[in-house]
Amino acid sequence: MRLNKLNLRGLSDSVRIPTYDPNTLTPGILHLSVGNFHRGHMAVYLDELFEQGEDLDWAIVGAGLRPSAVGMRETLKAQDYLTTVVELAPKAISAHIISSMVDFLPSDPNIIHDALTDGQIRIVSMTITESGYYIDAATGEFAADHPEMIRDAKSPNNPTSLFGVIVKALKARRDAGIDPFTVLSCDNLPGNGNITRQTVLGLARLGDPELADWIGASVSFPNNMVDRIVPATTDRERRLVVDHFGIIDELPVVCEPFRQWVVEDNFPSGRPHLEKVGVQFVSDVSGYELMKLRILNAAHASMCYPALLLGYNFVHDAMADRDIFQWLKTLLSQEAIPTLKPLPNVNYDQYLDNVL
Repeated sequence: MRLNKLNLRGLSDSVRIPTYDPNTLTPGILHLSVGNFHRGHMAVYLDELFEQGEDLDWAIVGAGLRPSAVGMRETLKAQDYLTTVVELAPKAISAHIISSMVDFLPSDPNIIHDALTDGQIRIVSMTITESGYYIDAATGEFAADHPEMIRDAKSPNNPTSLFGVIVKALKARRDAGIDPFTVLSCDNLPGNGNITRQTVLGLARLGDPELADWIGASVSFPNNMVDRIVPATTDRERRLVVDHFGIIDELPVVCEPFRQWVVEDNFPSGRPHLEKVGVQFVSDVSGYELMKLRILNAAHASMCYPALLLGYNFVHDAMADRDIFQWLKTLLSQEAIPTLKPLPNVNYDQYLDNVL
C-alpha cells in the first residue's frame, strides 16, 4: 500500500500511525536541508509530542536550496509529507509513521524568505553537514573570502545561500518589528550553535555592520548535541519496508533505537515542550559533547585498530569478540570516564553500557 494520508487506516496493525489529526497542526519550525537524520531525529521527537496533544503549533516546514531538495520535496509531497521510521533493534523491527512535517517549500530563495518573515515561524533549524558553514579549515573562522559569501554580501536582497536568506529574513523581521527566530543547528559537530552564529554574523557584517550588531544582541543560537545512527536510504531499505510492513515509501528512514538530544535552553521566542518526550534542556551542553566524544566517538575509533588487525570487517563481528569487548570497556572505564566532570542526572557507566 502506498504511503499517504488516505491509506493510513489501511496499514497493517503492526505499524504505528498518528493518533492525532495532522490537519490540526500549524507550523512553528522551518527546517533547512531536510535529510534522513532530521526525519529520524527532530521530526520523531515532535511527532511524539503531538501524540500527547501538546504544542500542535510547532509543526515543521521543510526547505532547501540545493538540487537534492527538489527531488526530496516532490517525493515527500506525493506522500503527504509522511515518513515511515523503522527502528532496527537487535531482536526486533518496528515501524512508525510520523506526520510532524506539514509542508515543504519550493527551492526558491524568495519563497523561503517570505516564510521566514512570518512571525509564526519561531525556530529555524538546519542540518547542512559540517562543510556547509563557510568556515576556513585552517583558521576555524568565518570564510569571508568564499565566493558565495562575497556574492550575498554584495547582493543582500537577492541571496543565493541559506545563510544569505537567513540574514535577509532577520533584517526584514527587525524592520517590521517582528521578534527574531531562534537559529538551531542540528549538525553533529561540537559548538554547532557557536559556529552558526559566527557564520551568520560574519556574513551580516560584510554588508551591514549595524545589522550584525543587532543580530548578535537579539538572536539566539543554542548549542546542542544530537545522536542517532541514521544511514542513507537505498533500495535495500525500501524493500525492507515493503517486505516487513507492506508499505511503499519512497523515502523511509531506517535507524537504530537509541537517540539523544541535549539542547541549551535559550529560545527567546519560545519552543515546544520537548522535555516531555526525552529531550534534555541544559544551560551548557559542552560537558555532554565531551561525554559523547570521549566515550562514544572514542569507542568507534579505538575499536578499529585491534578489530582490523584481527581480521574483522564489521563492528558487530568485532564486538562479538570477548577480548575486544572487554578491552574496550576497560579502556573507556579506566581512561576516558575519569577525565569527565560529573553531569546532573548522568551516569557515565550506564552511558558506556548503552554505547557498548
